[in-house]
Amino acid sequence: MNIPSKYVEEAVEQFSSLPGIGKRTALRLVLNLLKRDPEELERFGDILQQLKSHVQSCSSCGNISDTPVCSICSNEKRNHRLICVVEDIRDVMAIESTGTYQGIYHVLGGIISPMDGIGPNDLFIQPLVDKCTAGQADEIILALSPTMEGDTTNFFLYKKLHATNVQITALSRGIAVGSEIQYADEITLSRSIQQRIPFQS
Repeated sequence: MNIPSKYVEEAVEQFSSLPGIGKRTALRLVLNLLKRDPEELERFGDILQQLKSHVQSCSSCGNISDTPVCSICSNEKRNHRLICVVEDIRDVMAIESTGTYQGIYHVLGGIISPMDGIGPNDLFIQPLVDKCTAGQADEIILALSPTMEGDTTNFFLYKKLHATNVQITALSRGIAVGSEIQYADEITLSRSIQQRIPFQS
């Protein structure tokens, strides 16, 4: 792709480094930004700066938050003894959109995947184990995508938590094997949570 401006070329390189954005799409986005008013473009840049400097991980669950503890963990109306374990924040958003879950979450920040070099120590697991060991949970819902990596992570968590005597459940298989939580429709996801089953090793 022959771009006659080094600034446009560098901007295209940055946009195309984002997942799902190819060079052509990146160029289209950059050219669109060039047509905008300087004030609008400055606001766009400011938002990106604030995104990095103000958004943080919740110290309790690992969800994204503007404060040290996220709005879900700080909500006293939620059931803090019911913890739903998910891969990332997109899964939190998907489950929250069902409007049926009233517990809290634990965001692992990924799943065990030896092919990608991701092991248990790379994930946000120990705080969950600590909560269960300290008797701060009655039930753990394993809500990871039903893939080989998701099942491997489920099994690892089950082995880590089994001795704590906390009830461990998993989503019912209304979600197709091999699919991802974030792409499930709200009704299927809602029923999977409501009809969760004891996790079997």
